[in-house]
Amino acid sequence: MKGLWLPFFLVGLTAWAVPPGMPVCERPHVVASAEEQPFPEEVQRALDALVRAELTREPHAGLAVGVLRGAQRWVGTYGQRDVARGLPATPRTTWRLASITKTFTAVAVLQLVERGRIDLDADIRTLVPAWPEKHWPVTVRQLLGHLGGVTNYGRFGPSHDSGPVDTAGALELVAGYELEAEPGTRFIYSTWAYNLLGAAIEAVSGQSYGEYLQEHVFDPAGMVHAALDDRRTRDEHHAAGYRIRDGQRVASKVIDVSGRFAGGGTRASIEDLLGFGGALLDYRLLSRTSSGWMQTPMSTRDGRLTDYGMGFATWPLRGHYVVAHSGAQPETSTLLLLLPGEDVAIALASNVEGQAASLKRIAYGVIELLLEDKGPRLSAHRQGPVDAVVNEALNRVFGYGLAYHQWATHGPGTLPGTGELPEAFEQVARLLDRAAIERAPNAARERILAAHEPREDWLFVRVGAHMARTLEEAWGPERLHGYSARGPLAFFNDYLAVCESRHCPEPFRFNEALRADLRRFAGNNIEPSRH
Repeated sequence: MKGLWLPFFLVGLTAWAVPPGMPVCERPHVVASAEEQPFPEEVQRALDALVRAELTREPHAGLAVGVLRGAQRWVGTYGQRDVARGLPATPRTTWRLASITKTFTAVAVLQLVERGRIDLDADIRTLVPAWPEKHWPVTVRQLLGHLGGVTNYGRFGPSHDSGPVDTAGALELVAGYELEAEPGTRFIYSTWAYNLLGAAIEAVSGQSYGEYLQEHVFDPAGMVHAALDDRRTRDEHHAAGYRIRDGQRVASKVIDVSGRFAGGGTRASIEDLLGFGGALLDYRLLSRTSSGWMQTPMSTRDGRLTDYGMGFATWPLRGHYVVAHSGAQPETSTLLLLLPGEDVAIALASNVEGQAASLKRIAYGVIELLLEDKGPRLSAHRQGPVDAVVNEALNRVFGYGLAYHQWATHGPGTLPGTGELPEAFEQVARLLDRAAIERAPNAARERILAAHEPREDWLFVRVGAHMARTLEEAWGPERLHGYSARGPLAFFNDYLAVCESRHCPEPFRFNEALRADLRRFAGNNIEPSRH
């Protein structure tokens, strides 16, 4: 599974110099509307403690964290948006969003698809004639999934961010470059690809990119302070940017991001960003069907998953279906993470560069705090390299299966695959045959690492999702949520216990060899959990 790539000041005193026990400056937590409610006080304290613990790890300046779960909402802001002027970060502070802008662009494109104005499989040149003809045609769908072969600005050399440019100027920056790969064959993350989509939005809607976002994305989502990041229109609430050099915080390099407009050129407050996440979860910006398209990982022509849908990266995390995008530019680090199967949105923004790992740790900690307090984890007792390969497979069947089940049952997703389930269970059992693994461990592990992908007909997804559905039918959704904390061994043991009580057909019970492995991993001393 891929992971995501992915303050603090008392007055005049940086957080890494704060004496032990002295509280870090923070702003109040706020609730946006009468419909939304605060989390219980003990949860708010735990969220705050989680963030504070992260802030002790390394230098920071300002940070904002927003959490939404159903109708419950929490926002915490910490440190300073402007160190030199002593201005604190607040819920009103706006932050450069960087590549999270791509999610706004993808939403706008899909809105126009819903209205019949854009065809996902149209050649982009039919919408943007200024884009010169290349060796291969590139479709809107491929651009949304970074499968269009368009180069990225990281390959340019000298920066092109020295002054403001319009849409035509932004396209000219990359128009002369040939495609790096045949569209559909390779994932190449590209801000310039999203600029092409921004130009298509303008051509189809008759509005500028910024005007379209304001009317059709920002306003419906209640994003009061969101806008294109034009330095000339920033107010005193915008966060000044910093980077860490030789352990010291210094001012960020000044760049103009208008040339990245649809791929990285917006700003917003933490409340705006959280509101956008909530609007996606509630289907206020896109239909359920379009949301499912947006959140479905795309694949290359040979059936390899890219872990990226349309404007969002996607991956399973301990049985949660994660939909997320990060942002990284001079002045900023940002992250928006959604769990659409569990109605959770997490938004984070820092005015210090290079904070992707820190923001991800906070987000993962929030997930654990809110959703993973259901019981002790069962750890497998492993012996040797074959056990390691088998355990890897168990983790992947569990992780992908539970995540996709939650997403398809309680979110906008659809379970993939076309094969028969009994055959799929038999394939998993053959894949985990100990003798076969011992004969060719590297080949076996490679097959296991690919068994969730389209080229293997989503084998692990289909089997794991059936197991999750069986457990939910037997014991209910709340019990199912507990497996994210309890782990794959509990998931498999409980599934087999339910199968025994229901007299499942033999293929759905795997085979005796795998059942023996599960008993041995559990140490032969843990009875299957029963409701």
